[in-house]
Formats: sequence, C-alpha cells, structure tokens
Amino acid sequence: MLSYYFFLGVRSLRRNPALTALMVLTLAIGVAASVSTLTILHVMSGDPIPHKSARLFAPIIDNGPKEGYVPGEKPHDHQLSYRDVVSFLASGQGERRTGLYRIGVVIEPTRVDLGVISAEGVAATKDFFAMFDLPFLYGQAWRELDDKNGGDVVVLSRKTSEKIFGLANPVGQRIHMLNGDFQVVGVLDKWVQRPRFYAYNGRSAAFNTEEEFLIPLSSAIRHETTHEGSMSCSGDRGAGWQALLDSECTWLHFWFELKSETQRVDLQNYIDNYVAEQRKLGRYKREEKNRLFNVREWLTEMHIIGDDSKLSAWLAFGFLLLCLVNTIGLLLAKFSVRASEVGVRRALGASRRQIFMQFLIETSVIGVVGALVGVVLAFGALALIGMQSKHLAVVAHMDWSMLGLTFILSVSAAMLAGLLPTWRACQVTPAIQLKSQ
Repeated sequence: MLSYYFFLGVRSLRRNPALTALMVLTLAIGVAASVSTLTILHVMSGDPIPHKSARLFAPIIDNGPKEGYVPGEKPHDHQLSYRDVVSFLASGQGERRTGLYRIGVVIEPTRVDLGVISAEGVAATKDFFAMFDLPFLYGQAWRELDDKNGGDVVVLSRKTSEKIFGLANPVGQRIHMLNGDFQVVGVLDKWVQRPRFYAYNGRSAAFNTEEEFLIPLSSAIRHETTHEGSMSCSGDRGAGWQALLDSECTWLHFWFELKSETQRVDLQNYIDNYVAEQRKLGRYKREEKNRLFNVREWLTEMHIIGDDSKLSAWLAFGFLLLCLVNTIGLLLAKFSVRASEVGVRRALGASRRQIFMQFLIETSVIGVVGALVGVVLAFGALALIGMQSKHLAVVAHMDWSMLGLTFILSVSAAMLAGLLPTWRACQVTPAIQLKSQ
C-alpha cells in the first residue's frame, strides 16, 4: 500500500509541474542555506582528537605584573614563557609532555630548479608525534637525544616532501634551512587537525592546512628561531635572544597527556605547587588561580566557535522556517483543489487514516526531490563560501554525516510542512463534495 501511495504521489506531482517546482525549490533553498551554515559550524566545533581529548591538558598561568591587576579577572594571555616550558618538560608529569611554538623558515632544496620554498611549521619535542597521533609515511620521529642536544633533524609533511623530493623516500636526505643542513628523519602521511588547537594563534590560523614541517624545540632555540604569532611581555625584556629566554615573555604552548583523566587533580596540584615555589623566588606577582583545560574546554576558552557563527546558524534556520511556511501555503493550495477527489475516495470506503497516509507520503516525495536539489545547492553555496578566504575553504566542505543530515532535514521539513494541509484534506465531508459535483 505504501508503494502505491508513493506512485500516486509521483503522479500528483506531475499534474501541476509549475506548483511542484516552486514547492521543491522553496524547500531546497531553505535546506541548502541551513545545511551549508550548519556544515561550517559542524567542522569548526568538532572534537579534533575525540579518543583522547579528555586526557590532554594545557596549563594557563598568569605571570603578569602587579600593576593594573584586577583580582578575579581572567588573563587574556594563553601562552607560556620559555622558563616555564623548560620546567614542565623536566617535571615528569603525565604520560607525555610537549612544549612548542610556531615558526616559519625558508627551505633551500638541493635541486636548483626549485628555488627557495617558504614553509610554516612547528618546533616541538618528540612526544608531540605520539601525543597527537601523527601518522608516518616514511621514517619516524627524531630521537630523544635530538631533543636533548638540539639535533638538526626535520620531519616533513607529505606535500612538502613531494614538492622537494618527488615521490621518492627522502629519509636520510638533507635540506638547507636556518643557516644549516637538516637531515630528514621522517615524512608524515596526510594529517590535519581541525581546528589546530595545540598552537592556537587566532581563528583563521586554527583552520589552515597541515603543518609543512616539524623540528626539535631545542634545535629551534639553538638556532634562535623567532616565533610566528603573538607575544606578551611585562616590563623590559632586555636585548638579545638569551634575554628573551630568561624573560617573562609568553610565546610558547604546552600540553600534558595523562594516562587517565582522573589524574587531572594531581596535575593541578603540581601546577599550584610549582607556581607557589616560583612565587617565593620572586616570580608571579598575581594571586590568580592556575587553570587546566582539556581539549574541549580549550576550544571553548579560545572562542573557536564565535557568537557570529552561532548567530549565522540561527538565521539560517530562521530562513528554513520561513521557507516551510511558504511550503505550507503552497501545499494548502495544492490539496484544496483535490477536495472532490478526497470526497470520492471517502465515499468509496477510504478511511481518514488512509487519506492522511496518502497525502503525507506525497509530501515526502516532495521532500526527497527537495533533498536532491538542496544537496546540489548546498555544495554550490559551500563552494562560494570557500572562495571568500583560504581558511573558509578548509571548513566549507560536507562530510557524509552532513550529507545524510541534508536528506533527513529535507524530508522531515517537507513532512512537517505537510501536516496541516494533510489534516485539512482529511476533514473533507464526502456528502457535501458529492452533492457539489
């Protein structure tokens, strides 16, 4: 019976193609607008490392000056000084630890036909690879000895490796950068963290493409490699690289990985005791609470999802609601002219339930067609959004879950819009309709 109702629904749509096309287009536009906006919000708000996000923690310590301090005011700086990063690395806390900062370099390949290549990457410690689950295509991470001695080694992204060495395995080869020769010890397979929470430097940077290279933190420090991003300094930091390392300037990030999220209390106690000891030595003038953030909390703290994104989503759903209202009006007009048909069917013994099912399945057919058109329009809308900026191009893409949501939303919206017209159609009195014929 359902297949028969579906067949009747298809035939009904063909009776008035102009009205049908208007209903489908109205529904498709509303679905495309809401889904394209929701897709971007979905990518931006997704958990970048769900299986361990509750075990990764970033510490925040307020090392600002006493002047201008307002007790209870949250610090705006979410980075750490080099002195604190070194102490945390040596603390032994957690299963893994990594300190890092973003850098930019100019790579001079041995092939003269390539010329120099500008690349952006990360200076980190060896634990970075296991902590954030970086996959390797060739080779492996550098040794702990390289972390200790500041070895001139580098791990390339697959894209960077193919740009310099082609499809060959480059492990053991050397590239010239930072006024020295760095040996390639590994090549990453495709790896993109979205958002790039581990070294957050603004919303646009959080959704950039993959890292192009990684080198040991100690090597970057030894080469006096300046950072890419913001820096906050209280007072005069002095002149020279060593003065920067000894200062209270904050420009690095740090992450702990715990074996279990229940160890969070122990890590918090360690951070509090560390700050108390440093305060006795004359550091940390403010009596501010030290904070720990897991990945999800960190994304919230960094405002990865801004109020503007949420507002856009609400506006998109408001537009969908407006399209549904218009669809309801069109369905009322369509079903009202079929009152005589309903009267005849009721007189021949069809129940109100059967009439209701017939008309509801007919609106579902409209939803399926609207879903197909809506998917096409949504892809087009995302393509246009992606053309606006580089970081929007990264997030403006639809995955399978959002594609499924498009169909569910379209069919559900059509059925919801069809409830009132279908109910009105079921109220037709057979005797009145038969007398009028």
